[in-house]
Amino acid sequence: MTVRAYQPSDLGAMIAIWNEVVKEGIAFPQEECLDEVSGAAFFAEQTYVGVAEEEGTVVGLYILHPNNVGRCGHIGNASYAVASACRGKHIGEQLVLDCIRQGKQCGFSVLQFNAVVESNVHARHLYERLGFVQLGTIPHGFRMKDGHYENICPYYREL
Repeated sequence: MTVRAYQPSDLGAMIAIWNEVVKEGIAFPQEECLDEVSGAAFFAEQTYVGVAEEEGTVVGLYILHPNNVGRCGHIGNASYAVASACRGKHIGEQLVLDCIRQGKQCGFSVLQFNAVVESNVHARHLYERLGFVQLGTIPHGFRMKDGHYENICPYYREL
């Protein structure tokens, strides 16, 4: 498996993986799926987009962009998505590690995740293993697909 910068030819697979996570309704705050036009625009506006490729197939991706502007523009934010059929293969770990490297190259000195759902234990354990620190808990900060609310746990790591 390799992690590399996305190419326009990857967009179909990227949009499918992104939409899969959106439809699950348990990790991403977005509720609307991407189509070919909105997906191309969305990924193009990011600071960096990496894809995990295995045997010529895109199996995961991440987006990296500023968490804020101006005096806080040095703090990056990222989101990660892995195709459900490929989960459990440590693809997420490779995406996060590449994001840390790319974050430094893009001029970020901190990486912050604003809305990690408390029940997303696999992501939380991964982040903690890679040196991210939980900042606290925001009660009822995420509305799940079924309508109930769960806590979110912001995380950060210096790069």
